[in-house]
Amino acid sequence: MNSQKSVGSVDSERWYSGISRYQWLVLIIASAGWVFDVYESQIFNITRADVLTDLGQSESQVKMLGDWFLAVFLVGGTIGGLLFGSLADRFGRGPIMIVTILVYSIFSGLTYFVDSLWQLTILRLVISIGIGGEWAVAAALVAEVFPSKARSHASAIFHASSVLGTWLAAIAGILVGANWRLAYVLGVLPALLVIWVRASIREPEQWRRQKASNNQQNSGSFLALFSDSTWRRHAVLGMLLAAVGLGTFWSVTVEGQNLVNEILKRTGQTENSASTAKFAYGIVQATGGGIGLLAFGPLAARWGRKRTFYVFHLLAVIIVPIVCWVPQSYHQLLLLLPVYGFLTMGMHSGYAVYFPELFPTYLRATGTSFCFNGGRLAAVPVLLLSGYLKQMDGLDLRVAICGLSLIYLFGIALLRMLPETVAKELPE
Repeated sequence: MNSQKSVGSVDSERWYSGISRYQWLVLIIASAGWVFDVYESQIFNITRADVLTDLGQSESQVKMLGDWFLAVFLVGGTIGGLLFGSLADRFGRGPIMIVTILVYSIFSGLTYFVDSLWQLTILRLVISIGIGGEWAVAAALVAEVFPSKARSHASAIFHASSVLGTWLAAIAGILVGANWRLAYVLGVLPALLVIWVRASIREPEQWRRQKASNNQQNSGSFLALFSDSTWRRHAVLGMLLAAVGLGTFWSVTVEGQNLVNEILKRTGQTENSASTAKFAYGIVQATGGGIGLLAFGPLAARWGRKRTFYVFHLLAVIIVPIVCWVPQSYHQLLLLLPVYGFLTMGMHSGYAVYFPELFPTYLRATGTSFCFNGGRLAAVPVLLLSGYLKQMDGLDLRVAICGLSLIYLFGIALLRMLPETVAKELPE
């Protein structure tokens, strides 16, 4: 039976009261996998100028290929998410999580040996396939293991752990400098998580009930997802909502690093500018982003999922032009970057909170994955547009970023067509 409470009501019981040691363990393991997911994606963002330059590309080519490789990454994430999300509904969360971790960790380590663009393209594609799959499985697992009163908090903590991956990538990028190959060797470490996952994770009760019902023919089926009008509507709208956040993340949020580079050039502070920009983006801005990711969970529990999404999207539209045009010095920009990170990144926790609540157990990982990873594919045109705008002669980077930030308004329109799920049990 679904339990309901009014949006904005406060439960006198702490959200974490009664949470078992095993539930905390699941959250830790899921978060650890996501940390290294994000490390794999961010280490390329941080080192891509060095990587592409070493592979013989000019400065103008580096700018264009940077967004090209991000588009490749999004395509691979979509493929992996759809594939492994479906397999997780059919064969279980634990074994599929193991496969995804092995895929992205092993192929990250192989990046050390890259000496051509085609090799880099293949490796980034395969790495992203593993990353896309791991998020979907972990998000479904956390949602199913935690009770409804704690679900938004736990799911937000899971997604917010991404900031640790960004910090790790930033620190690695700063320490290795131009010796970028060393940063990818660290990407092999998640393979050790496999032992922990294998020993610790058991399948959630909802999934075991579904398996015991002998009604497995529709588990992980995209035909079942799209033949039902409710699940189809949730899947398509959720995908478009994720596309807004993912497209703006790669075209707006990560530009904090380039905004720092631009202001350092304008003010004549070019010495050690690369390390300065990595620190400002990977540590300062990412810290604000991490706080925003953590904040989404309790805000969503208090205000409701949709209202919290509304607020983050609206404030993101407002903060982007402020950060682009108001600061006149590096230190002024540094003060604003945590707010920029908070408002443009915080909504991403909402995908881990909200998407698993939109689908029944036999389609949960499939539907969640379609929303988040289908959103990656839908965001590719935004990346291609971003790359085109940012290489246009005479177009100020700040104008391009502000124009792209208007995509947040589309997210606000989408939310009007989606249901509120606060304080409801997961659909069976």
